[in-house]
Amino acid sequence: MLDLVDKPKAAIRVGDTEKVTINLGFVDLGHIDLLVSESVYANRSDFIRTAVRNQIARHGEVTRQSVARKGVELGLRRYDKAELEAARASGIRLDIRVLGLASIAPDVSPELARDAIASIEVMGSLQATPDVKAALADRLL
Repeated sequence: MLDLVDKPKAAIRVGDTEKVTINLGFVDLGHIDLLVSESVYANRSDFIRTAVRNQIARHGEVTRQSVARKGVELGLRRYDKAELEAARASGIRLDIRVLGLASIAPDVSPELARDAIASIEVMGSLQATPDVKAALADRLL
């Protein structure tokens, strides 16, 4: 699970990004800089984003099979207070599996999160208040 910096409690926008730090060898970095200087890419980030997207596309079938097999939701999935209260009221505990961004609304209490969520696995980023993250720490896969 990659969970970097919590964003403020503002609304989630499509296009929001997470900062990731990588280490590259000098020769690889030189190749990137050469391509940037030749205007093939706008900057280093543009090159790296393109390379990542190309690899994701290259392995798309593996992703599709895994998502189907594991019952993973793809993209952005927001869990709000009403949905978690409804799950708790019906006696259902959620097993959350998300590839992308899982967001638990800021008005969800730690108690409600513990009552409604049995497990949570996020391949990407989890946005929740620090108290909710702490309450679910033993349920993170």
